[in-house]
Amino acid sequence: MDSRFKNDIVTTFKLNGLTVRSEATKYILGLLTPLHKDERSQWLEKLVDVIQKQGLLDSTTVEKSHIEKAAKECCQNELDEATSLLNVISAFDVPKFIYNTERKKYLPYESSTGLLNLFGDPKDKAEMFRHRYALLHQRTSRHSLFTPSVLGSSSTSSQNKYQLQPIEYLLGMSTKLTNLVVLGMLTYLTEGKLHLEDMTGSVPVSLKETNFHGGLFTENCFVLGQGYFQDGVFHIEHLGMPPPEPAKVTRTYFGNANFFGGPSTSCLKLSSKLKAQEDQNPEAMMVFLSDVWLDQTKVMEKLRILFAGYCEDPPICFVLMGNFLSSTSCSTSSGQLRQLFKSLAEMIKEFPNLVEQTQFVFVPGPSDSGFCNILPRPPLAKIIREEFMQRVPNGVFTTNPCRIQYGTKEIVVLREDIITKMCRNAIHFPSTDDIPQQFAKSLTSQGHLCPLPSEICPIYWPYDHALYLYPLPDAVVIGDRFGGFAAQNMDCIIFNPGPFSRNNFNFKVFIPLSSQVEDSEIGDS
Repeated sequence: MDSRFKNDIVTTFKLNGLTVRSEATKYILGLLTPLHKDERSQWLEKLVDVIQKQGLLDSTTVEKSHIEKAAKECCQNELDEATSLLNVISAFDVPKFIYNTERKKYLPYESSTGLLNLFGDPKDKAEMFRHRYALLHQRTSRHSLFTPSVLGSSSTSSQNKYQLQPIEYLLGMSTKLTNLVVLGMLTYLTEGKLHLEDMTGSVPVSLKETNFHGGLFTENCFVLGQGYFQDGVFHIEHLGMPPPEPAKVTRTYFGNANFFGGPSTSCLKLSSKLKAQEDQNPEAMMVFLSDVWLDQTKVMEKLRILFAGYCEDPPICFVLMGNFLSSTSCSTSSGQLRQLFKSLAEMIKEFPNLVEQTQFVFVPGPSDSGFCNILPRPPLAKIIREEFMQRVPNGVFTTNPCRIQYGTKEIVVLREDIITKMCRNAIHFPSTDDIPQQFAKSLTSQGHLCPLPSEICPIYWPYDHALYLYPLPDAVVIGDRFGGFAAQNMDCIIFNPGPFSRNNFNFKVFIPLSSQVEDSEIGDS
């Protein structure tokens, strides 16, 4: 029996292009022989899958140490799937991956100290834009418009293909070049003069003849420009966003690596156990509110009505986003917030079902007490939240932005007036009135929550990856003072609950199983 199973092990690895060492084979035999025959095959496939997709190999030879790491990871994944139905993930815990151009895959970032420096240095700022460019370049290069034509394909399909050109190609030519397509970042390198920049250089651009395609184009966003190069200037005739990519397509290239974060080392999108748990509760819901001004009596009254309405059918969680004060006075806001959250906890305790079955997630707003408004923003201070936590243990005070994993669903939450800022700083405002759809297209195309200059929306450079939308999540929740909306692009739904305290007490309800968003409000009684 052992010899037959040993042959199965060697054959399985060979079919996957790998050679397994004899010590590694013996180790697998010791691990899997006690199992039933069917279970052996399943675990063997899991081991091979983890080894291939988690970047454990430097060559095609599998050592015993690789099997040990893979086996540990498989066991951890089994445990994770059994325990992680709902996780709130801090932005500072989001794993960082770096695209390796030689191996054409994402590899975990390795720091010499094991930790990222919050403030970073000038090198981190340059790396931030390089990594964004690498993400979009590899994604765009795979798009059907930019992949080489298949031998024997029709001439029509060949004519519809394009080739990305680096900017150094333009700068090296003295003659007029036509029908160029360049991927780069829009930036003002000199006052009033827009440039397009990539890893190889920068070139002045002219937008006098430009036909703008869908999206909100701002400084520091990446674009695809098509046009001609003459007299040292790139004249853009068509300007569009890099083509977005559905998450399921991304994962076919990068496997089950966990880009999203959470306790599991691998992606939980395909977990049958978590999917079964989701299916058992088809009515599960998540309630999102933004601008919850706890210092307003009317707001507290509406919250009581809201909690009473959901008491008999508790949601998975309430996600309350700041600002939590209608006006901010730095000298008194911390003490005031402490008392207000204590009062909120006393209110929630009146509804035992919510205390027992629902999580309360709090995301700080731009003007809330604490750190300056640089993303990612840490949670509200311990002194503010400690009395709330004593009364409501299911409270979670998290970062801005944060991520929520419910079963196989991935949700990203950001409280920032990002739509307002992008519209205000657009180099070209779209002619259509459907701003939400243009905004959704911009986020999915950029693969980033905040494609704006640092003076408008500052980011801690080493933690820029915490704002990535790659692979695209199932939902992106934007708490913005812009009116509430819901838009969809590339199987990703992007919605804004709207300001709860300003706008007739509107909020949004997200149904994870169907990925549906419902509008709700608490009208005047």
